[in-house]
Amino acid sequence: CQAQSSTRTYGPVFEEQPVHTLFPEGSAEEKVTLACRARASPPATYRWKMNGTEIKMEPDSRYRLVAGDLVISNPVKAKDAGSYQCVASNSRGTVVSREASLRFGCKNSQKDPVKITEGWGVMFACSPPPHYPGLSYRWLLNEFPNFIPADGRRFVSQTTGNLYIAKTEASDLGNYSCFATSHIDFITKSVFSKFSRLSLAAEDARQYAPSIKARFPADTYALAGQMVTLECFAFGNPVPRIKWRKLDGLQSSKWIGSEPLLQIQDVGFEDEGTYECEAENIKGRDTYQGRIIIQAQPEWLKVITDTEADIGSDLRWSCVAAGKPRPAVRWLRDGQPLTSQNRIEVSGGELRFSKLVLEDSGMYQCVAENKHGTVYASAELTVQALAPDFRLNPVKRLIPAARSGKVIIPCQPRAAPKATVLWTKGTELLINSSRVTITPDGTLILQNISKSDEGKYTCFAENFMGKANSTGILSVRDATKITLAPSSADINVGENLTLQCHASHDPTMDLTFTWSLDDFPIDFDKSEGHYRRASAKEAIGDLSIFNAQLKHAGRYTCTAQTVVDSASESATLTVRGPPGPPGGVVVRDISDTTVQLSWSRGFDNHSPIARYIVEARTLLSSKWKQMRTNPVNIEGNAETAQVVNLIPWMDYEFRVLASNILGVGEPSLPSSKIRTKEAAPTVAPSGLGGGGGAPNELIINWTPTLRDYQNGDGFGYILSFRKKGTQGWLTARVPHAESLHYVYRNESIGPYTPFEVKIKAYNRKGEGPESLTAIVYSAEEEPKVAPFRVTAKAVLSSEMDVSWEPVEQGDMTGVLLGYEIRYWKDGDKEEAADRVRTAGLVTSAHVTGLNPNTKYHVSVRAYNRAGTGPPSPSTNITTTKPPPKRPPGNISWTFSGSTVSIKWDPVVAKADESAVTGYKMLYRQDSHSAPTLYLASKSRIDIPVPEDFTHAFVQIRVTGPGGDGVPAEVHILRNSGTYA
Repeated sequence: CQAQSSTRTYGPVFEEQPVHTLFPEGSAEEKVTLACRARASPPATYRWKMNGTEIKMEPDSRYRLVAGDLVISNPVKAKDAGSYQCVASNSRGTVVSREASLRFGCKNSQKDPVKITEGWGVMFACSPPPHYPGLSYRWLLNEFPNFIPADGRRFVSQTTGNLYIAKTEASDLGNYSCFATSHIDFITKSVFSKFSRLSLAAEDARQYAPSIKARFPADTYALAGQMVTLECFAFGNPVPRIKWRKLDGLQSSKWIGSEPLLQIQDVGFEDEGTYECEAENIKGRDTYQGRIIIQAQPEWLKVITDTEADIGSDLRWSCVAAGKPRPAVRWLRDGQPLTSQNRIEVSGGELRFSKLVLEDSGMYQCVAENKHGTVYASAELTVQALAPDFRLNPVKRLIPAARSGKVIIPCQPRAAPKATVLWTKGTELLINSSRVTITPDGTLILQNISKSDEGKYTCFAENFMGKANSTGILSVRDATKITLAPSSADINVGENLTLQCHASHDPTMDLTFTWSLDDFPIDFDKSEGHYRRASAKEAIGDLSIFNAQLKHAGRYTCTAQTVVDSASESATLTVRGPPGPPGGVVVRDISDTTVQLSWSRGFDNHSPIARYIVEARTLLSSKWKQMRTNPVNIEGNAETAQVVNLIPWMDYEFRVLASNILGVGEPSLPSSKIRTKEAAPTVAPSGLGGGGGAPNELIINWTPTLRDYQNGDGFGYILSFRKKGTQGWLTARVPHAESLHYVYRNESIGPYTPFEVKIKAYNRKGEGPESLTAIVYSAEEEPKVAPFRVTAKAVLSSEMDVSWEPVEQGDMTGVLLGYEIRYWKDGDKEEAADRVRTAGLVTSAHVTGLNPNTKYHVSVRAYNRAGTGPPSPSTNITTTKPPPKRPPGNISWTFSGSTVSIKWDPVVAKADESAVTGYKMLYRQDSHSAPTLYLASKSRIDIPVPEDFTHAFVQIRVTGPGGDGVPAEVHILRNSGTYA
């Protein structure tokens, strides 16, 4: 006969609960659905309450149940608006859901005309009707969609919908309409108010001080985690500026927005306090203050969980909730309020049962609520009354134990209330003795076991519900012993070692070996290859250690274990290595270039410390560098040294490393940061030079001194300069380390005058050394003289060559950079001239891109860094006519031995073309060979060809004073002689 499986039963647990719902009036939807679903065994049945009263589900009712959901058909505000709650029940108990409200939205609006004097402020009231939820507002001027922007002068309050204009202008005249939009779930509804007409009275607009008109409430309550928005807007002329501040704390990084709005994201209790809005213009200011008070919905900190308890026992449940105001906690049993009675005590979030009875079983809920919300926590209490039952946890049938060892035999029947326990060996009743212990929970412990302890052991359990027993057989085995224990060892870092461990055991049982280091088990899979089991033999558990590190030193324990007993032996491994980090680095006796360091010895890791190394880093570099010390070599027994050659006025951190014959150890922790004392600069600034600038100026440049070489605060530069060849020096002080140039202006400074210049640095402690003297020239002026004997010659129809006599260097007021050629067509102005520049001292230029047969005027100027000088007298040139546009035609050729004769019709120039003085021919044997140029004065040419000639490529064009003409191309073949 097969036993029928039983399904575990449990009370309802909500998986979906109703939520607050908004139903827009006039919606196309014809129903509202409030969701409710609970997991339960057996399945739950559902009921609903509205405003605390159970809803009757009659056949013709507008209310109906779909699974656990409540569906309301054709909802009406007057009948259906209210608070709804779902009740889920089964045979195990009842739970109620959180409350959910059903609300209805609405819309409509009206407006009145407004008249105001121009320059004064005005407010248009939107006056929306009662509505839910809050609307969003915009305003129209005259017609849709001419929406009014929020631009500092105009502001639309999203709290009231009102439109504020700080200072009216003529452009504000017109008809205004409030445009309100309500967002309900996924439905958006908008409505226009009637127009309000604004008319302006003409009057001189006088200025007046701000007056705050749109104000946030004196007390603004907000829930933690939400966004808070404060509004503040003022009338005034000029338009006031709005500023925000928190009077009892700092501005938060969560503030966003500005001017009329202050928004605080994810508001928290730290944002609570008094806030001030200030409106200000040139005529005065106005302020307004209000508080933000942060509160919070209830939130569970501790809740109840499903509990199974024995009949007659005591039980204490507690629920703890946070929130502001502090939530009140109440209790429900099977959906009904629970108060103190007889054995049950209810005290806020505490629920206590004394001597539980079966009737206490059921579904319990603790409910925490404040004015911002309600939270529910549910749990099932099952009170059990069971006769002792060993079916789930019988006494172990075969109980092995080691000779001379100890065995523990639990007795854990399922029983409610807890059963009393007796033990027997065979028919002998066992009682507590020197070798036998029965613990309060019924566990039997036998010690110093011998062969005579073998036999049947029975546990008898009893309570008022009944009795039961369970029996196991004790079998005594040989004890496990370590036969070869590990030996203590001493090795260096990086060496290998094997720790031996052999054992004997009862041959009927399996033996395993485990290793621990300082009582922590060794995980071979995570040892990064340092540990390995050395043998696969059953009685051998050797441990091999590879590439030993300092962390591998300690007490190793080998444990040989069977299911009944174990044996252990330990050995100590010493690993010698580089020293550990020194401790407590202290800096004292700080001067400008030295400090005194002291430290405490670290672990020598079993090898004497030979010497110490000192390293430092500055705020300019995160890299540690070895420092010079006094003494140069710091002996291993020292705990102090002087660090020398430091940079004055520099922030330093120091650390110390110890070394021995096995290497350099880990560094100490960095010392606290110190700054060396100041000193006068010791290095002159570099990169001294200059030049350029405006007339009568001397510009001196240098490379700013790096922080490393400033040596103190108040850093700057002292410049000394004089006209070359004079005696007295002028000086100038330039503050700030980042300065990099100085400009000296004086009407007496001539152009491009050489000056001798020196520079040195200074700080609060004094002046540094001077640099070497550099020669710097004052600002240049444009050249004062022009080139002469300018000639221009037409080369081709679009090119010319220009040459000139150079200006004398003694006449220059700067460094001659080159010459600028200007050329322009006859009839054009010189300002429209094209320009070509040469570099250096060249006295000729080739100019291209000219128009053929065109008269040009040409002049030349010298130029330097200050600009161009005066022009030379202009000269004239007329470019040649262009070459003929027609290529040679009627090309033919004939072969005679090793010569090919090529002929063509002559090209005759037209009146507007330059004369033909000859022809150019490019001859190529094939497409890969270089072309050969042939010149011909007439329309024929003979060209030698090899005997194996087959073909060639030829280009023929006219040439003359106007340049080369258009080419004719021909492919010459041995067996053909004419090109059409």
